[in-house]
Amino acid sequence: MHTQLIEVCAVDLTRVDGIDMPTTLAVVSEIGTELTRFPTVKHFTSWLGLCPGTKITRGKVMSGKARRVVNRSAQALRLAAAAFRSSKSAVGANFWTLGSRTDKPKAVAAAAHRLARLIYTMLTKGGEYTDRGQDYYEQRYRGRVLRALHQRAVKLGMRMVPLEQAA
Repeated sequence: MHTQLIEVCAVDLTRVDGIDMPTTLAVVSEIGTELTRFPTVKHFTSWLGLCPGTKITRGKVMSGKARRVVNRSAQALRLAAAAFRSSKSAVGANFWTLGSRTDKPKAVAAAAHRLARLIYTMLTKGGEYTDRGQDYYEQRYRGRVLRALHQRAVKLGMRMVPLEQAA
């Protein structure tokens, strides 16, 4: 069955950490393999109900809650995303980072959104998915945090000095 699914999709969606055969079957049976009805990945994630909704009035954000959609593909992706608690992948590390800042349902929705973007990209552009791992994500996250701290220090008229150079 796995080889037949690869032939139908032209890519192996199960290579993405967290997506197994039942998830792949649920997604492919719901949306198919031809995603031409979705011009962009944003349209696709919106149709799944996985993108955050932003209700803004007079410049004030009133709500960021995603709209309710009854969709088996979205449910399957949320279940797959909930399994990232014990994952050593880059998406799993992103899930842990989001989970530390927000509540778990929001982190699950964000991880499901990321999975949906990966699936859309794989089905439309082809190619194989290679996971770079938890260390790659943590290294990039550390770089982003350091850049933000540096920009904030410059804005306040200060500069950052690493501990090795300070001594």
